[in-house]
Amino acid sequence: MSALNDKTIVRAAIHPGIGISRVANSEAEFFLAPEVPHPPREKPGFYRDATGALKRQAQRFRVYGLDANGRPVAELTADKAEISWSVHLANKKAAWYQFQIALDIPEAASAPPSWLRNATIADRQRLTIDPGPRHIRGRDKSGPEYRFDKGCFMDRPVYLGELRTDADGRLIVLGGHGKSASYRGALAITFANNEGWHDDVADGPVTAEVRLGGRNLPVDPAWVVVAPPNYAPMQKSVHTMWDLIRDVLINARMLPKPLRPSFADDILPIFERLSHLQWVNAGFAAAFGWGAPNDLTSTEWLAKLSRNDPGMAEMRHVIANTFRVFERDAWSPVPWPWLYGDATAIPPAETPRQHTTLTDTQLRFLQQWSAGDFEEDYDPDAEPPRSIEAVSLADQPDMLDRASLEFCLADAFHPGCEMTWPMRNAGLYMAPFRLAHAPPGWIEPEYGPVLGAEAISQPNGPLLGGQLPGGITRWMAVPWQTDTASCRSGYLKSYDPNLPTFWPARVPNQVLTDTDYKVVIDEERPLAERLAAFARRASWLQPLGTKSYTDQINNMIAHFGRMGIVEPRDGPKSGPFPAVMEVQDLQDVPPSADLVPEPLDLSGIEKMRRFPHGLRR
Repeated sequence: MSALNDKTIVRAAIHPGIGISRVANSEAEFFLAPEVPHPPREKPGFYRDATGALKRQAQRFRVYGLDANGRPVAELTADKAEISWSVHLANKKAAWYQFQIALDIPEAASAPPSWLRNATIADRQRLTIDPGPRHIRGRDKSGPEYRFDKGCFMDRPVYLGELRTDADGRLIVLGGHGKSASYRGALAITFANNEGWHDDVADGPVTAEVRLGGRNLPVDPAWVVVAPPNYAPMQKSVHTMWDLIRDVLINARMLPKPLRPSFADDILPIFERLSHLQWVNAGFAAAFGWGAPNDLTSTEWLAKLSRNDPGMAEMRHVIANTFRVFERDAWSPVPWPWLYGDATAIPPAETPRQHTTLTDTQLRFLQQWSAGDFEEDYDPDAEPPRSIEAVSLADQPDMLDRASLEFCLADAFHPGCEMTWPMRNAGLYMAPFRLAHAPPGWIEPEYGPVLGAEAISQPNGPLLGGQLPGGITRWMAVPWQTDTASCRSGYLKSYDPNLPTFWPARVPNQVLTDTDYKVVIDEERPLAERLAAFARRASWLQPLGTKSYTDQINNMIAHFGRMGIVEPRDGPKSGPFPAVMEVQDLQDVPPSADLVPEPLDLSGIEKMRRFPHGLRR
């Protein structure tokens, strides 16, 4: 090892500050999580192994040496420093409280109480899957000693993942295999609080000991969250977890408030995400997709939107005002971005949180853009970096943080996909995009049989101060599959069969099938037939069957690896079609599978009946 004896390095930091691994059912194969916001597209079939099983997403962590001003001096790898990694994963869902609704919104007072899950189990440790920490150092390390496989649920071993290192000594964290079960052999019956059940998602601290040139450096720690699979890997929601945390940090004055937005970095991404959701929701395809009236990413639209042309001021103003503002739009489903909110219910709740909105920062940026107060920095020929190595050293740490969180959802927290509503609380963070860690030996107090709004605001409550392993994912549904299979679109068919929607960027609703894609690219077929195939969308839920809701959520538990992955493919060489399309990879879905509306009416499931006694006024 050739140590880097640079005295300007006074401390180190792990990045990304919050990393995301994902469970999947492939026994051996995995891929690395995105390290830039615009990763390269993968070849069709990339996300499955040779058996057809889904590959796990593994998070890679890096260490950067920083100077006294916090600026990166060098990435510290095994040939420059001695690095010893430690990770502690745990799953505490079954020992935590039920999810009923986000507890930081006023509507929580009208929702059912959040009782302890599995309240009849006196020994709460039997409900906690905690294998303890694992430690690793060196290059290309792997093996059974790095597995998180010593934790148990109701005395039954549960594997939560494992550690590895790459050729440069960077840390790689893999999660579990998506295995969920009831210790009693019971069926799952609801979206979030299935008693006696466990899954194998997890989270916990990532720390490192770094020795450079004979000196031990203080190291800013990180956190890893093991989440459900990403069934649409190239998609981002209009409102990402990075957007949410950035807004929280700006409001808490932990980040400076930007003076004016960049069109390329702050405005264009909103329009791009609306357009890209065309591949996972039929309503977005009709309104924002290729050739649609609101395809704001078309060449013609961008030529108008990206310039501060006074003649386009009213157009910018109309577009900016089309996005939802809670105080103005109440519970109307019409304003953009057409996503369900934290307090959604059927029939619609008379609350603005029936639907979601963008962050305060995003809405402020849109109004500044409307007024012409923005950076005209759009370059249609610009190519974003496709790997972290293509990013300057000074920008790499922030880029890793952003890439990790931009592929996570921040709408709706009902409860959510990767993380949920506690991420809105500034007390959770020790620094920008870095969660606070509980001190060694700290024992969390008990909060009683019901968790309410008063408990979460206490100085020693679960949202103020350092977190323990398992502290982030415990707020989520158990098992994750039942919520994933319950988050759909167009519950109220009388309004629209496809809109609003929950999480289409992670859990698709309606997709372009492999069968229809082959029609589109077949240039020997009549254009009208190809156009009809391009416009058609099939139900992503088709593999779950149509017997009953209970049957569907249990099929998801047993067969989540059979669900389609929406992956990019080349469009045809001729005709009025996009150059790249995103297509469901399943090849056994018949053409008749385009079931719109969904064959089951789920407007009465528990997930959509949040206020059994109405909203309190």
